[in-house]
Amino acid sequence: MRDVAVIGVGMTRFGELWDRSIRSMGIEAGLGAIQDAGIYSTDLEALYMGNMASGLLIKQEHLAPLIGDFVGMGKLHLPATRIEGADASGGLALRQAYIAVASGLHDIVLVGGVEKMTDVGDARATGIMASAADQEWETFHGATLPSLYAMMARRHIHEFGTTQGMLGSVAVTNHYHGSLNPMAQFQREITMEMALESGIMADPLRMFDCAPLSDGAATLILCPVSRAREFTDKPVKILGSGLATDSLALHDRETITSLAATRIAAQRAYKRAGITFRDVDLAEVHDSFTIGEIMAVEDLGFFESGKGGKAALDGELRIDGSMPINPSGGMKARGFPPGAAGIAQAVEIVHQLRGDADRRQVKDARIGLAQNVGGTGATTVVHIFEVI
Repeated sequence: MRDVAVIGVGMTRFGELWDRSIRSMGIEAGLGAIQDAGIYSTDLEALYMGNMASGLLIKQEHLAPLIGDFVGMGKLHLPATRIEGADASGGLALRQAYIAVASGLHDIVLVGGVEKMTDVGDARATGIMASAADQEWETFHGATLPSLYAMMARRHIHEFGTTQGMLGSVAVTNHYHGSLNPMAQFQREITMEMALESGIMADPLRMFDCAPLSDGAATLILCPVSRAREFTDKPVKILGSGLATDSLALHDRETITSLAATRIAAQRAYKRAGITFRDVDLAEVHDSFTIGEIMAVEDLGFFESGKGGKAALDGELRIDGSMPINPSGGMKARGFPPGAAGIAQAVEIVHQLRGDADRRQVKDARIGLAQNVGGTGATTVVHIFEVI
C-alpha cells in the first residue's frame, strides 16, 4: 500500500441554493480542487462521487458521469463511480478513492460529494432522509431521523445526566465557529437562551439541536505522497482510514448511547495511522444532531463515556478549547448536504493543517480527524490526516 496525500480542495458555499443546480455545484467544487492542486483535468485518472439520494430528490441518477462530464472529463472516458452510504456517502467515496491510490490502481483521483436537498419540501426531504433507517421496523411506523436521535438523546440523559444545556452548548459553539467560516450556511452566533427556547422537533431535541437540510458540493484531489510535492508545498497525508457498520435498526444494538461503528472505525483508523486519540489536534465530527457530536467525542476517545456533554458545556470543544471540534461550524452551522458532508469535513481538516483556515484556525494543528456517519450509526467512516 502506498501513502496517499491530498493535494487540492474545492467547495461551494452550503445553504438553500435554489438558483443552483447539482451540475453547477459539482462544476464549482470540482474545478476549484483542480485549480487548487495546480493540475489539468487531463491529469485525472478516476472520479469517485458520494451522493445519497439524487434520484429521489431531483430525479437524476447516473450522477458520477454527469458530474465528470461537466468538469471537463466527459471525453476522457475515465472510470467514474457514484457511492451511496446515506449521509456517510462522502466519507465512503473518500475511502474508495484512498484505496484506489494506495493500491496503485490510480495515481491522481478526484473525489467529491454533492447533494441538492431544497428542490423538495421539508416533509419530503425528511422522509427521504428517513430511508437511511430501517424501513420495515422504524420508518414504516413513523420514525424519522430526528425522532430516532431523540431516543438516543433521551437515553443519554437518563444514563449520564446529560442536560438540555449541554446539548445547547454544542449548537452555540458550532454557530460561533460557523460565524467565522465564509462558506457556512449560518454565519451568525446564537445564544444559549435561543437554543433552549427554540421549538421542539422531537423531544428533547429542539430546532437548534438539528442540522439544516442544505445544498452544496465539496471535492478533493488525491495522489501518492511520493508525487505530492510536484503539485503543492503543503501536502496533507491521509494517515489512516477506518470503516465499520452496525445494525440499521436501533433496537438491535446493545446500547443507543454509543455508536459501536464509530468506536470500531476509529480503532481501525488509529491502528492504520499508528497513533492514538491523544495525538489528534482537532476533529470534524458528524453533528447532524447535537447528541451525535456528544456521542462522537466519547466514542472517538476524546472524553470518557457520559462526559462529552460536560466538555461542550465547559467550552472544551471550542477552537481555543482542549479538543477543538467542528471548527468549520459542523453540519449544524456549516450546513448539511448529506452526500457532501464527509468531503466537506476533509476539506476543513486540510485547511486547518495547511494553516489557512483564517479566523477559525486551530493553533499548531498537525493531525486532524474526520468522522462521517450514515443514518443513526449503521455506517461510520473515520479518516486521519497529517500535514507533511
